[in-house]
Amino acid sequence: MTLVGGFRGVDENETLQGERQDEPRRGNADPAMAMRTFFAPPFANLPVDLYAKIEDGAATRHRKAVTVHPHSTVSTSTYFGRFPASYWQRWTAASEVTVRASVSGAGVVRVMASDSRGGARTLHTERVAGETTETQVCPTVDIGKFVDGGAIWLELITEAGSLQVADVAWFVPNPPRSRPTSAVLCTHDRADDCLNTLRALAADPAAMSALSAVYVIDQGDDAVESRDSFESVKEVFGGLLRYRRQRNLGGAGGFTRGLHETLADDETAANALFMDDDILLEPDTVVRMTTFANSAVEPIVVGSQMLQLLHPYRIHVSAERARFTTIEPGLAVEGGLDRVDLTEELQERRVDADYNAWWCCLLPSEIVRDAGYPIPMFFQWDDVEFGYRIRGRGHATVTLPGAAVWHADFDWKDEDSWVRYFTLRNALIIDALHGDFDGTASAKVFLRWAAECLVSMRYAQTEVLIAAVEDFLAGPDVLRDGDASTPARIARIRAPHAETARHKPSQVPGLTGASRPIAKAGPHPARRRLVLVKRLIWHLLGRVGGSASIPSRDAHWWHVGLFETAVVTDASQESVSVRRVDREELHRIGAKVLRTALRLHREGDRARGAWRAGHRSLTSRENWTRLFQLDETNASKE
Repeated sequence: MTLVGGFRGVDENETLQGERQDEPRRGNADPAMAMRTFFAPPFANLPVDLYAKIEDGAATRHRKAVTVHPHSTVSTSTYFGRFPASYWQRWTAASEVTVRASVSGAGVVRVMASDSRGGARTLHTERVAGETTETQVCPTVDIGKFVDGGAIWLELITEAGSLQVADVAWFVPNPPRSRPTSAVLCTHDRADDCLNTLRALAADPAAMSALSAVYVIDQGDDAVESRDSFESVKEVFGGLLRYRRQRNLGGAGGFTRGLHETLADDETAANALFMDDDILLEPDTVVRMTTFANSAVEPIVVGSQMLQLLHPYRIHVSAERARFTTIEPGLAVEGGLDRVDLTEELQERRVDADYNAWWCCLLPSEIVRDAGYPIPMFFQWDDVEFGYRIRGRGHATVTLPGAAVWHADFDWKDEDSWVRYFTLRNALIIDALHGDFDGTASAKVFLRWAAECLVSMRYAQTEVLIAAVEDFLAGPDVLRDGDASTPARIARIRAPHAETARHKPSQVPGLTGASRPIAKAGPHPARRRLVLVKRLIWHLLGRVGGSASIPSRDAHWWHVGLFETAVVTDASQESVSVRRVDREELHRIGAKVLRTALRLHREGDRARGAWRAGHRSLTSRENWTRLFQLDETNASKE
């Protein structure tokens, strides 16, 4: 067995409890496994064409092997099948890659490449002539002509006979650093999902060999350890699994606890790999991210891409950026992919990311020690803040194509909830910390958001937005408890408002089916501000009437605001809410909105200074030690 890329190459029959490499080494004489080519996904419900495509004829695709039948062609020019050569040339010193495969039968194995425009070329051709015994094919190709874009893949072609190809792996020489990776899973009341992710990881020996520890930070009431299968999963991991329970400090608190323990020793050089609990994991992602990070010429954050769980062939975006003042995270960078079908379109052009979300993201220890720890925000924008802070310190984030997890589709999540508080408050904080914050501009955005909520009868949501601005203006002390008490407080603000209740679509109180026909929206208004003012006046004067059922996709403020009563489908497609015009609430909350906007205009610059002054303290190791209620001298020994 050989050491490869900071972790050991293993065969599929090796146990996980064997001798491990505990100390990181500088440099490595052995080649590093950069990725493996699989021909089918790890779960049966995922699209096989994300791994290998039958271009012509017929083939039998298995996870680690493919049989190409006579007169057929199979290509791995797929999302998971391509070696991202452009990214390797740009960010690492590797000059070549070697493809190793076990081959038998008769046919042609070609190593193909693309450029930034998608044009294909042949790098190497190897003919297998009727071999009945398994042979090793190990072509080495140059990766020196891919700066602006392009990838490398295999093409398997047969004529009269069949060709069997198995155990395909890609190797790069001599990573400049060799260090272990700690995986950190943050979980809250998703015990079964978390266990499924752990099982997927444990089932892949190569991925496990990249890891020195697996932290599970459980912040929920439905504990992972309460499941009967927990002990058996824990046994598979041997001493690697480190299970911690703590109060709910949100995603930042959960991930930072694992980071805190990984970096307990000031001299430790390690990678921390954040992973959500409810993902579907392609285990090779751990291999790809670890080797890429260890091979980079300078420490970089390596992020994975997100594929949509309900539409598993579709990507969220290939690399992310955010607009602070207009409160738009998760935007695709220029030239990146945006919600495309990956069985039809692939990323050829290399793009740079501004940050990477934490559904799966690797952080080298040097960067964390330079930039500090995450900011203790309970939810949303915490990863954006950390990413832009890292960028401001001169460290790059690389979102690596072909490294991915499946995560719940964002557009199926209902934002008419407590979530909106964190969206607004945290965006204001980040704009103050890292953007060109302007109190007047932010007040205008707040006024627009609040007015749109009022005309669509979301009175609770408007009060939540008011609370978000007030807490931003209050300064860093609102995060003193790590936001632990904030969700309950926002829930209390929302509770008195009837439109926050969720109902079964067939059982809406006070309304019959005939009284609420489906009302589809017309075109978007050309003069949005004028329409917004007009809707507000109509509501204030009581000039709207009637009731309707409004699909989620049509629930625009300018459409919902046409009715006195609207039954609106949630984005989750699981329930509906009932919104009714309430002129008294409109007057009361509208007055609060105007007062709050005026405060933001007047006090925004003062708040900006306060957040910048308190930022270093909030993101210090000492602050997190306090929030975790740990004795620093014993924290790493738990």
